Amino acid sequence: MWLNRRRYLEKIKNFKLNENAIIKIQSYVRSKQAKEDYLCLINEQNPPLRVVRKFVYLLEESKCDFTEEIELQELKRQIITAIKMNKNLEQELDMMDVKIGLLVKNRITLQDVLMQHKKLKKYKEDIEQNQTNQIKQLSKENHLKMELYQNLFYLLQTNPVYLAKLLYVLPTTNTSKFIETVVLQLFNYAANSREEYLLLKLFNASLQLEIESKVDKMSDIITGTPLVIKVIVSLYRKHRGENILRSLLNQTIEEFLSLKNLQLCLNPSELYKIWINKIESDTGKPTGLPYDVTNQKALEHEEIRKQFEENIKLVKHYTKKFLHLIIKSIDKFPYGLRYIAKILRLGLRRKFPNASEREILKIIGNLVYYRFINSAICSPDAYDVIDVKAGATLDSEQRKNLACIAKHLQLISMSKGYGDTENAHLACLNPFIKESHEQIKSFFSEVCNVCDADDFFGIDEYSDLIVLTKPIVYMTVQEISDTHKILIQHLDKIAPDYNDPLREIFNLLHFDPNLDSLTDNLCSRTSLGSSGTNDSPKQETMTRNNSNLSRNTQLCLTLTNRFTPNGEEKAELINLFIRTKRLIIELIHCQNGDNLKMILNTPCTFEQEILHQKLVKRREKNKKFISGIDQFELIRKSLGMPLENIKREVRQNLLDLEQVEIVSSANNYQSVISRISQDIRSQRKHRQRRQKEMSHLKQVYNVLQKKQILLKEQVSYYNEYVKACLDGFNNRKGTKSKNPFKRKEEKVIGSIKYSAAKLYEKGVILEIEGLSPNQFKNVLFEISTTEEPGIFDVSAKFMGVTMEKVELVFQDLLQMQYEGASIMKMFDKAKINVNLLIFLLNKKFYGK
Repeated sequence: MWLNRRRYLEKIKNFKLNENAIIKIQSYVRSKQAKEDYLCLINEQNPPLRVVRKFVYLLEESKCDFTEEIELQELKRQIITAIKMNKNLEQELDMMDVKIGLLVKNRITLQDVLMQHKKLKKYKEDIEQNQTNQIKQLSKENHLKMELYQNLFYLLQTNPVYLAKLLYVLPTTNTSKFIETVVLQLFNYAANSREEYLLLKLFNASLQLEIESKVDKMSDIITGTPLVIKVIVSLYRKHRGENILRSLLNQTIEEFLSLKNLQLCLNPSELYKIWINKIESDTGKPTGLPYDVTNQKALEHEEIRKQFEENIKLVKHYTKKFLHLIIKSIDKFPYGLRYIAKILRLGLRRKFPNASEREILKIIGNLVYYRFINSAICSPDAYDVIDVKAGATLDSEQRKNLACIAKHLQLISMSKGYGDTENAHLACLNPFIKESHEQIKSFFSEVCNVCDADDFFGIDEYSDLIVLTKPIVYMTVQEISDTHKILIQHLDKIAPDYNDPLREIFNLLHFDPNLDSLTDNLCSRTSLGSSGTNDSPKQETMTRNNSNLSRNTQLCLTLTNRFTPNGEEKAELINLFIRTKRLIIELIHCQNGDNLKMILNTPCTFEQEILHQKLVKRREKNKKFISGIDQFELIRKSLGMPLENIKREVRQNLLDLEQVEIVSSANNYQSVISRISQDIRSQRKHRQRRQKEMSHLKQVYNVLQKKQILLKEQVSYYNEYVKACLDGFNNRKGTKSKNPFKRKEEKVIGSIKYSAAKLYEKGVILEIEGLSPNQFKNVLFEISTTEEPGIFDVSAKFMGVTMEKVELVFQDLLQMQYEGASIMKMFDKAKINVNLLIFLLNKKFYGK
């Protein structure tokens, strides 16, 4: 007895002497075991239950998860609204620039400028208010209508075939506007991973459809430029408010522009003229040499030949510098652009199986370099690649130098050298172009080497089922109505099957998009304080303004899925599997066991039930905190049951799933445990992605706010300019001056009549389909003014019978002239010379 006690005390003494070492050993063993378990969870396809149980707590949504999810949704709302407001304001500012230019040229009146000025003020007020309406207290009918529109936009978002077909059948003139006003807003301008993933799926379907149906030879991609390529380039130049091109090119272009007296002229005759001018300026005497000579003659002079050879070396040097910059910056190129390049490459391979890889990569180069980068090198100030001080611009020599570099980069990307007689002196660059093309060809191939969108974004068929919040889009009532109309118009082509889910939604929505009732409450709130009838002009104006307000009201739509793309039966099984999996997670969290079958067959203890009830109470607390975020109500109720009741339901669900061979009792339902391990890995990635996305979106929002401030300053500048115009007009004319907002009344009111033959003689009419010039004498055109200034009614008569009548807007003609469109069609038959028509209207109505 004594000896045993002595041995025990010695062991205790030895233990205390080595206590620190023992703690370290135990800590090492635990950390090693935890590391092995973690690696097993991450790397093993079917990790054991004991490993999954250690990490299952990660699937519990905490208060922090809910808070971050709400903050992320609000941040996305603010960014989407800011993008939309900035885009509209930029367009109106561009239009204001045009109209002021026309005013300076005396082509439009001050009234036209002031009309545009009012629009600018309205957009500025919209930005300052920055309000998005969530319509509440709807009637049952309107609530159903809102739900159907939410179902409709979810269907359009998640099924790219509908919009891809719609973009294919829409007229070219309407497609660009539809994409800008509806499609990009439907996908929230790709503001987060889910929307970007779905938008890329749409572009994928649309591009493949266009290649299969419209592309007859590969060069059609270059000459025709599919709409998808235009949109993707425009979107990713400033994705989520970031200027990707600036981060790519800024430093190199700044250094290039800082070079003094750089002149990359490769035209020997131009160099010759500069040389002659310099000699005559320095000596003050004529050189006696001819001023205009050919390139070959110019190169006969040694000074010109030396300068030309020096310029060739400089062009090679700086072109190579830009080329290496682009090649080594491949990781800076946005994934979306690279993904579309990959789709384009695969589509061309399928359509043209006999085409060489070299030819296909030239098409990829046209997208990646020419469409995406080239313009930013030529005009870095226009694309915000460099900072240019107010009132300062790049000089002509700097622009020529940049254009020279961009031109040779384009030749390299297309492997196109100099071979014609006119440019024979530049044939010395051909070996350089050929050598550089081999480098950039490998780069274009590497650009296409990206994973599929599903793997990059980590999105699958379950993604929308496990997120805390439903997707949200922001659209105006007018945009919803326009989308409704355009879908109805082309419904037979985009959904020919009468059992198509899209048709089912429209059968419930009816075919008339009457949305006024949704915003009646907004109009009534705006009209508070007004009384009486609407007989007065002021009251009528207020009513009309309220109507415009309601149509431009931006609504927040919470998108919901009404259908399942893979069939109702499969959807029920998916929901059953998800429900069962969530209940099993609860069991694993509260009860030990070697496998799931053992847990289901072992009664739970009192302590385990207490732990379960604590988890239930914590979820209820979070539910109150996060009121408004959708949870799976049925699953939540089941989770509140006692553990034995949960086990009973799980057993029955597993039997149902085993009958359709989704799970198997032979392996102790390992497929469910494996799916839970995938959820744990996905949840970790989702939290990391959410944190990263929040940090990134905050930076983007700050950039958008700075840009908004700049746009507001420009609006203020235009306010001062218009005020100065008004003051100058009044000071020049005195108090008895005519109204500056009206054209000369005595010349505006009235009408003019011309035969088509007379207008043909004046060159106004070029041709009329179906009629020869000899028959033009039988056609009479009458142009008359309307009550609205600058708007004319044009009617046509054939043999004395009135045929058609169209409205002609003078500002539209001026806009066409500004854009360089010299010919327009009237009545869909007569081709009109725009410039001569403007001249005629100015002469007859405005006395100009």
